[in-house]
Amino acid sequence: MDITNLKIAVVGAGYGGAAVAKGLSVHGADVAVYEQATQMREVGAGIGLRPSTMDRFRQWGVFDAIAAVSSPSDYFEILTATGEPIMKDSWPGMEDYEVKTHTHMIHRGDFIDALLGVLPEGMVRLGHRLGTVEDRGDRAVITCANGTTVEADLVIGADGIKSAVRRQLFGDQGPVFSGEHAYRTVIPTDDAHGTVVDDNLRMYVGRGTKVYLLPLRHRNQLSFDITALNPDGSWTPTVTKDDLVATVEGFDERIVAIARGLDMDAVNIKAVYDIDPVDSWHSDSVVLMGDAAHAMLHHQGQGANSAIMDAGALVDALLEADSVPEALASYQAARKPVTDELQRISRQGWSEDELDDVFPGQKPAGQKPAGQKPATEQPASTGADAVAP
Repeated sequence: MDITNLKIAVVGAGYGGAAVAKGLSVHGADVAVYEQATQMREVGAGIGLRPSTMDRFRQWGVFDAIAAVSSPSDYFEILTATGEPIMKDSWPGMEDYEVKTHTHMIHRGDFIDALLGVLPEGMVRLGHRLGTVEDRGDRAVITCANGTTVEADLVIGADGIKSAVRRQLFGDQGPVFSGEHAYRTVIPTDDAHGTVVDDNLRMYVGRGTKVYLLPLRHRNQLSFDITALNPDGSWTPTVTKDDLVATVEGFDERIVAIARGLDMDAVNIKAVYDIDPVDSWHSDSVVLMGDAAHAMLHHQGQGANSAIMDAGALVDALLEADSVPEALASYQAARKPVTDELQRISRQGWSEDELDDVFPGQKPAGQKPAGQKPATEQPASTGADAVAP
């Protein structure tokens, strides 16, 4: 199919939306991105972009833009709360490409800025909240809350866990509370109490709590993430400094010291949610991707990476198929088995005893007791990839 003849509307300018817009525009499609925010601002902390993700950026000619604001990492390490080694392994996939390709540690804000920065000027239209989306078979129509109406050959719903595209066309899967909180911030290396020694991720595992230390040495910073079981499902719970420090009681003294020294105004505090699997991601002219299709818990570090891999698979499918409906079916067939598995194993983050301590006699819908196994971006695989927030 000649995608230069396609008019494509992307709903949402997050990682997946920006990435698919770039991939499509590289091949000459007419793409516009409609974003509800009036300005792009990504809070939170750091993430690891896997070799498969970085290779896709290489294919699209944006590898250097991402590499310029990230640090290459060789391995990850998982330790007990007090620092005894559990496992240490190189990032899988680094040798799978013509050029050795590392996992890259990057701040979420830098990542979205870099992606948006490589899009043609005017492609992203801010202040366009989706009102309605309608599939008319050979085309789709979106109407925004500001009155803008757009007719396109394809509408891509990249509008996140609360996706309006998903709710209107593909099911009412609402966010599912996982029974845990995530406390995330970025601190100067000078305040990291000697924990920043290289560019490699370290995760400390204690009873009911996980602590991720993700270095951002190119920024002279550390991304500090605490994930802890908690029954409060409020989207933005109220958590005090004492509460936060209590979650890391008994951990490595350096981690406790970091927690005690945090500026709570700079800590992003969220209850953690995912969604149940969505049966179908597409109609004839509308398709879901990223969190809109398969929001998952962050234990496997695959949320952003999955969105980028979705973008690549969708671009490939459109280039290879004879029609848009055929391409969308091919894309779902390629990606849904992978993300269904990632969603499943990402819910296996806590032991039965840990869940019983916090949720006596019951389990939150988004948590299944089981040992956590790191996941790869391969179907039906739970190999030696790493967790990252």
